[in-house]
Amino acid sequence: MAADSMEIDDSLYSRQRYVLGDSAMHQMAQSSVFLSGMGGLGIEIAKNIVLAGVKAVTLHDTKQCETVDLGSNFFIRKEDVLSQRRRVEAVCPRVAELNPYVHVDTSSSALDDNTDLSFLGKYQCVILSEARLSLQKRVNEFCHSHQPPIRFIGCDAYGICVRVFCDFGDEFEVSDPTGEEPKEIFIHSITQENPGVVTCMDNQPHGIQTGQSVVFREVHGMVELNGTTRPVSGDTSQLQSYAHGGFFVMVKTPKTFRFETMEKQLCDPQVMTPDFSKPEAPLQIHAAMCALDVFQEQHSRLPNTGCLQDAEVLLKLTEEVNETLRNKLVRCLSRTARGILPPLAAAVGGLASQEVLKAITGKFAPLQQWFYLDAIEVVRPLQSVSAEEFLPRGDRYDGLRACIGESMCLELHKLRVFMVGCGAIGCEMLKNFALLGVGLANSSGEVFITDPDLIEKSNLNRQFLFRPHHIQSTTAAEATQEINPELQVDAHLHKVCPATESVYNDVFYSRLNLVVTALDNVEARRYVDSRCLSNQKPLLDSGTMGTKGHTEIIVPNLTESYNSHRDPPEEEIPFCTLKSFPSVIEHTIQWARDKFENLFVHKPSMYNSFWQTHSSADAVLQKMQVGESLEGAFQVVKLLSKRPSQWDQFRKVFQEKGPTLLHSFPLDTRLKDGSLFWQSPKRPPAPFDFDLKDSLHFTFIDISEEAVTRILSGVKIPEYMPSMKCIETDESAKKPDSMKMPLSSEEEREAIAQLEQAIATDNVTAERLQVSPLLFEKDDDRNGHVDFVTSASALRARMYAIEPADRLKTKRIAGKIIPAIATATAAVAGLVALELIKVVGGYDFESFKNCFFNLAIPVMVLTEPAPLKQTLIRDNIYFSIWDCWTIFGHEDFTLSEFMNAVREKYGMEPTMVVHGVKMLYVPVMPGHSKRLKLTMQKLIKPSVDRRYVDLTVSFAPEADGDDDLPGPPIRYFLSRNGETP
Repeated sequence: MAADSMEIDDSLYSRQRYVLGDSAMHQMAQSSVFLSGMGGLGIEIAKNIVLAGVKAVTLHDTKQCETVDLGSNFFIRKEDVLSQRRRVEAVCPRVAELNPYVHVDTSSSALDDNTDLSFLGKYQCVILSEARLSLQKRVNEFCHSHQPPIRFIGCDAYGICVRVFCDFGDEFEVSDPTGEEPKEIFIHSITQENPGVVTCMDNQPHGIQTGQSVVFREVHGMVELNGTTRPVSGDTSQLQSYAHGGFFVMVKTPKTFRFETMEKQLCDPQVMTPDFSKPEAPLQIHAAMCALDVFQEQHSRLPNTGCLQDAEVLLKLTEEVNETLRNKLVRCLSRTARGILPPLAAAVGGLASQEVLKAITGKFAPLQQWFYLDAIEVVRPLQSVSAEEFLPRGDRYDGLRACIGESMCLELHKLRVFMVGCGAIGCEMLKNFALLGVGLANSSGEVFITDPDLIEKSNLNRQFLFRPHHIQSTTAAEATQEINPELQVDAHLHKVCPATESVYNDVFYSRLNLVVTALDNVEARRYVDSRCLSNQKPLLDSGTMGTKGHTEIIVPNLTESYNSHRDPPEEEIPFCTLKSFPSVIEHTIQWARDKFENLFVHKPSMYNSFWQTHSSADAVLQKMQVGESLEGAFQVVKLLSKRPSQWDQFRKVFQEKGPTLLHSFPLDTRLKDGSLFWQSPKRPPAPFDFDLKDSLHFTFIDISEEAVTRILSGVKIPEYMPSMKCIETDESAKKPDSMKMPLSSEEEREAIAQLEQAIATDNVTAERLQVSPLLFEKDDDRNGHVDFVTSASALRARMYAIEPADRLKTKRIAGKIIPAIATATAAVAGLVALELIKVVGGYDFESFKNCFFNLAIPVMVLTEPAPLKQTLIRDNIYFSIWDCWTIFGHEDFTLSEFMNAVREKYGMEPTMVVHGVKMLYVPVMPGHSKRLKLTMQKLIKPSVDRRYVDLTVSFAPEADGDDDLPGPPIRYFLSRNGETP
């Protein structure tokens, strides 16, 4: 079926849609792109933009497949080299397989200084890689002057240096420069001044800058503001005085960007600075790469690998452009120019691909106009290595060898890596492993991967190793071995957590060289980090959130660990806000999600658990009749006698809840300070009755119109009686546990009567004593789970006059879906793989780089990792998080002997010994002095398979009255039956 006639499955793009929005997705589906150059950088861009879902891509290349291509182009196979296929012919079907909705075709015609460029007029964006600068300038001039302008992007990767150039025309309008979702900021006060001053509730950070505009809503008193769009600095002196309430939202204002041609920009380049530790680097790389192009023009080739004479020629050419250039950079560029670093190509390919999407959608701020990045840190420690190390050997690693040398390539082959998680980042990391030759079977290397999750349709949009026929399977390992058959991969389906420590034990970690995380949650990262810390293993961590990404490099005895810094905890919505006082749509969505959990998961699970413990309804009745307290009996009996219906829920929540609130807190209620109770952010509810004409009502109750009509015909609506229950208003109060709340005598009598009736009417069958909980599943649109949450949230939003959210937004928030796009994933994995090379090489601290980027703005910031902190104990005795003192015991080793051993070995007097949360010895505790004679085995009671335990020990201070001193953990090695630990 033709791509343009296929009905697009929205679930394929679900996570990307959260990043780009519907309008940008629609524009991509109408756009055609021309991409020239099928080397390592070009194929990265092709992969990313096809996954993104452009309408059509023409891949252009004139070269034949060579062995060296196997080390950088992950879609070229050995048989393509043997059959001397053209690169573009080899990769086209594999690129097309990534996305059935994208039409991919090929071109192998000459593209040079004599080519008629008019054929480019049908494309919205043209990308050139592996093209001489003279050709790039010519094509760019054509694109810039074409009407309408064709967006042009030039990309180059030469060894350790890469660059991207963007020209989107004289005027390029961007609809949304940042992509950040505007927040509702509640107002505390507004002054009558020129300019007026708006004070935000609880000093909320708003991020609004001069020149931007906001729209006001629900303001009382200064009502002229409502519904109007105002600049941040405005005159309010002539308006009515502000009374209370209201909020404002930032207005997205389009921004126009202006570009110059490459010809003009070569002389006076606008550059982005990614590494502020070397701010001069972008302009110096610009000069060096311009000189490299001159070298090619003069010699019709790139500098030879390791050739000192060529390096001096390039240096002289560069000095003509920039006299302050670093000689080391130019010589490294000369030596590596014939090579390629696959991770560097992946990183810059992600950035360049995002620029392609900006060019055709007008979403996010474009790069202005040059981006340069070098990986000189990768080659810096290799200056003393002989030139022969970098010479080609006719295999797939020649491109990599030219950059890092043969010895480092061999170290990568021997590597034993454990990667936790194999989702979007994990797939990209496996590709990088395959191209770098990490973990080869013939070198005793291995890559261990584990991920308990199965492949879903939404994964296909950003996890390029998977195809539609892989859904609900585990195939990343096999797909990676197609890229490099020598790769040895051991794939597991385990979760890495305390429960699997018997699988991923200390012996397992001892065989590893490093660990890579590709996880999507903080707690899992913290656990893996703790295991790496305990086993002295490097950890490479990364993550993405939409267009944002971060990397963190953790190296034993050099850097702090992941757990050394703690992100602020995710803000929880107060219980009283969710239950009674929602003010923004996130509150109603979370309320609806909790409602689903309570109705379909918690109550059924509690019900099943109760009847597994109390299998006889008669026995339960007898216990209740004699006044015996059975936890949860009241709730269970209610469920047994009358299964809850959505109809009941509608009546309680949308018809009765509002009047109850307003009965307790009438609209004119005032607080002690005289201010109104019902003012921002509190909103008074407006209850409503069931409406046969409202489709949203039917979605919530999930029954037919005929059934509702039948129910209504037999319903006698009772007179409303306000509840006497206390309504919680304290924001610090936690949700009460209904299972443990004491019952009133009336509730007890009601439960007994209901159970008696159920038994009398033979209502207590085996089937009725078990129900099936429904776990929330966001990715199956047929199950109605998201529909329930969407309708419940929208109805509650209507009740509180909150703007409702559509199904897509509700699904994202309720399902805690992390927005994702392939461009950021590719970039972050490439940056991590670069650091992997440095870890393997044992590079010094200054070589390592953490990174944060946001491809939307765009910004990339490279920084050194957090340096390791040394803590002084006393008398020049220091320790760090990586230190672990050791004591070897035996079966009869007493606590007293343990403390003596610590004193003798480390010269410190132990004062307290703790194992986890168990206090083994605390002198001030009653009876603890007697423990000194007990064996460590008896005190610790270790499991049979434990070889050691880590103990927390405090030490005596230098002076009386001072606090006890902390120290590193002490690893006590156990011994059983005379064995040597």
